[in-house]
Amino acid sequence: MRFMVLVKATKDSESGAPPDEKLMAEMGKYNEELVKAGILLAGEGLHPSSKGARVRFSGTSRTVIDGPFAETKELVAGFWLWQVKSKEEAIEWVKRCPNPMPGESEIEIRQVFEMEDFGAEFTPELRAQEERMREQISKR
Repeated sequence: MRFMVLVKATKDSESGAPPDEKLMAEMGKYNEELVKAGILLAGEGLHPSSKGARVRFSGTSRTVIDGPFAETKELVAGFWLWQVKSKEEAIEWVKRCPNPMPGESEIEIRQVFEMEDFGAEFTPELRAQEERMREQISKR
């Protein structure tokens, strides 16, 4: 099972100030543990929303909204993509994580859809298309 592990943004992460050296060292050590355990597929920190944009869809219309975005609690400051056996295993790994922010912070865990989760709507043609795309990505 794959899980997206989302580090929620705070006022500190949205300020654009980098984490201090101690936190970077702790996170580096934690990431090494994830790699050694064979569960880390990807992971990165994100620039603050002031450097981002959103695209709002309404039918065929598209509206671009430049950051920053007001609701910090709805923003993501970074992420990991993990391959684990269960949500419970992902939770146990998150509980071992250093606090990613000064003060209070939150990490959200969300399971990634797999092809078999889509049932009959995911036709053989769509499955083949998905497999071709994943193969192309893996060659990069």
